[in-house]
Amino acid sequence: MNRDSRIYVAGHRGMVGSAITRRLEAEGYTGIVTRSHAELPLDDSAAVTGFFAAVRPEYVVLAAAKVGGIVANATQGADFIRENLQIQTNVIDAAYRHGARRLLFLGSSCIYPKFAEQPIVEEALLTGPLEETNLPYAVAKIAGKTMCDAYARQYGFDAFTVMPSNVYGVGDNFHPEHSHVVAGMMRRFHEAKLAREDKVVVWGTGTPLRELIDADDLADACVFLLNGYSGGGMINVGSGEEISIRDLAFLMKSIVGYGGDVEFDASRPDGTPRKIMDNTKLAGLGWRPSLTIEAGMRKMYTWFADSERLREA
Repeated sequence: MNRDSRIYVAGHRGMVGSAITRRLEAEGYTGIVTRSHAELPLDDSAAVTGFFAAVRPEYVVLAAAKVGGIVANATQGADFIRENLQIQTNVIDAAYRHGARRLLFLGSSCIYPKFAEQPIVEEALLTGPLEETNLPYAVAKIAGKTMCDAYARQYGFDAFTVMPSNVYGVGDNFHPEHSHVVAGMMRRFHEAKLAREDKVVVWGTGTPLRELIDADDLADACVFLLNGYSGGGMINVGSGEEISIRDLAFLMKSIVGYGGDVEFDASRPDGTPRKIMDNTKLAGLGWRPSLTIEAGMRKMYTWFADSERLREA
């Protein structure tokens, strides 16, 4: 990409989209294009077509999506599959039809089979049943990945999918019901600390293992791939570092400075037992992560605590 290339980041206000926007700005790109949902509702086909016809971005990062944790996926499945299918279909098709040179689609590691062999290679997709708790979201993401592949085969469109491991970091969603594991846990420990509660209850047994990647590391990988990868298909992007939910809880307790007890509610769902990805393909291209889980979480908590103080001021 040239420094003045028109680069459209769809979903620039979300955690991943904002991190990618920051990375592009830090590297001196001046042609970054963004639109809020109010300015451009991506589920509106006519609006998306009009935007691409007028702006004609050369590169597209499709980071816009309806996302959430276990509770949100379990209770809003219809919304997850409908909205994500609409967004993906509109943006991918319009990008191709209006001359985009390359499109990067953000997938999710939840689309891999629930009991995939670990570490998970890209070829494991569609080789087994999915985790039931997020099935509508996973099916939508599989459809987006498949659409990129189909447009590449039929039309020669340079579209590919980035498959991140569990992402956390600055700009995460801390909603008590709709957040992912790191942000949800951070909020619970932070509020328990302020309220001087005796204990924090964590869902599940604590045994599942998760590979976590900081959003800024993921953003760095995405910009790296936009510049130097045109192999199509799908490429895993992970840190290669995994942690159990139990160890994550006690690390979070230490980072937040919470002095109470930690309990695990085994009656609540664990989700996939282990999920770490094989990042050999990405490593072979020359990219490596820069942040450990602890360093990333400390950076995230500093931002979160500062944000909370600003809201209270």
